[in-house]
Amino acid sequence: MSIRTVVMIAVGLLLIYLSFTVGAPFLLALVVAIFLEPLNGFLMKRFKLNRLVAAVISSTLFTVLLIGLIVLLGIKIVAELIAFLQKVPQYFENANEIVDQLLVDARGLYQNLPPDAIETLEGYLLKLTGTITTMVGKLSTSVVSFASTLPGVFIFLIVFLVAVYMFSFSLNTMKASVLSLFDESSRSQVDQMLNNLRKSIFGFLRSQIILSAMTYVISLAGLLILDIKYPMAIALLIIVVDIMPILGTGSVLVPWASYLILTGDLFTGIGLIILFLFITVFRRIVEPKILGDSVGIGALSALISLYVGFKLVGVIGVFIGPLIVIIYMAARQAGLFQQKIKL
Repeated sequence: MSIRTVVMIAVGLLLIYLSFTVGAPFLLALVVAIFLEPLNGFLMKRFKLNRLVAAVISSTLFTVLLIGLIVLLGIKIVAELIAFLQKVPQYFENANEIVDQLLVDARGLYQNLPPDAIETLEGYLLKLTGTITTMVGKLSTSVVSFASTLPGVFIFLIVFLVAVYMFSFSLNTMKASVLSLFDESSRSQVDQMLNNLRKSIFGFLRSQIILSAMTYVISLAGLLILDIKYPMAIALLIIVVDIMPILGTGSVLVPWASYLILTGDLFTGIGLIILFLFITVFRRIVEPKILGDSVGIGALSALISLYVGFKLVGVIGVFIGPLIVIIYMAARQAGLFQQKIKL
């Protein structure tokens, strides 16, 4: 492999990473514009419209549907989220008092033990209560951090919608510009790779939507069974943190369950622990299969790419890992990487 090829691969990986971080609204807008392209083609062919008018119509339809969905579902969820956030500081303030009272009650059980044993036991109890308090604090921080992202989400939405219009206007010229970078004999292969990549990316997004929807339904059902207030808002919060592999939901459900068990609500606390275990096992079993079937890669490849991506670059790697595999498979299908190992 030449130095030039290595440099191009490194630059490509860097661009992919930037696309999922600072360039996320533009990447998402590009995906939506590609999704709207068949509608643009239909409008131009059926009604003899130019590209500008067709792009305006299709992008406006998408914007109206998106805002309508946000209004219908968002008002209820935001109302529940605000009410839930108002109670979180109270939970956090009461946690230390509850832990201190438990320590006082526990001393009455072991005060007749030898002094060395009492000292050792109290050391363990202090570590345990410190851990519990930290977990409750993490719950409070997670919820407040989620609420603090709402203004950023609004800015993200505005930039995203504007970018959808701009990409829809110029998608055909952008594709022509990309193809012009390659030799004429290779353009058909590159065009085939882009088509395969488009199908795989849409499959990847579809799989993520399916997984999130299934997780939301399970979370909402569990919260309703446990008769917990603000189930829609809490289920949404679980979906947001569930993007983190392996123990994502634990940052919300485990501290919350620990707090409820300490306060004497064993039924709800144990119920939340069971809900956390069920969601975690469900995601780990179903995610590789759904992802593999949607994007055309094996379940093992999907699992490896998810884990390696997470370990290398964090949460963003959960998306970047499978995407790199998708790009490689699309390139192989287009005949761009057909080299064989020679001994």
